[in-house]
Amino acid sequence: MIYSIDVRIEAPVRDTEVTDRVTDAVENVFPEADFEFVDGTLVAETHTLDPFSDVLHEQEILDTARRVFHDGVHEEGFSFALKKQAAYEGVVNFSVGEPDELGDIEVEVTVREPDVDSFIAYVAPETEKGVPIDADARDRGT
Repeated sequence: MIYSIDVRIEAPVRDTEVTDRVTDAVENVFPEADFEFVDGTLVAETHTLDPFSDVLHEQEILDTARRVFHDGVHEEGFSFALKKQAAYEGVVNFSVGEPDELGDIEVEVTVREPDVDSFIAYVAPETEKGVPIDADARDRGT
């Protein structure tokens, strides 16, 4: 799929945390992001979610991811939050409810092409019995 997105990732770095560990946490799930440290916050940007989508597929959490993404949909894209400790281990664990004491990794996705729903379906496709459904086959009725 051809797409055009901007992804902004922010993670607070508390005084009790090591900045490199927070950077590693973000880099583990967004390996193509470019990083900078601004006023106690790690800020990263990328233009792809393909490696992130790969992790969602590997962990078999596509249905959960799609639900979280749809819960965070807004006019220009969608947003979601991840647990830092899980990300440090290379695991995607969505943060729902109250943020962790050390703060969450906040992700804001702006989608220019295609539409938001199509991009979400690309990153976290629908599944049947846990197996991703091929959108092309579904469109052909096979």
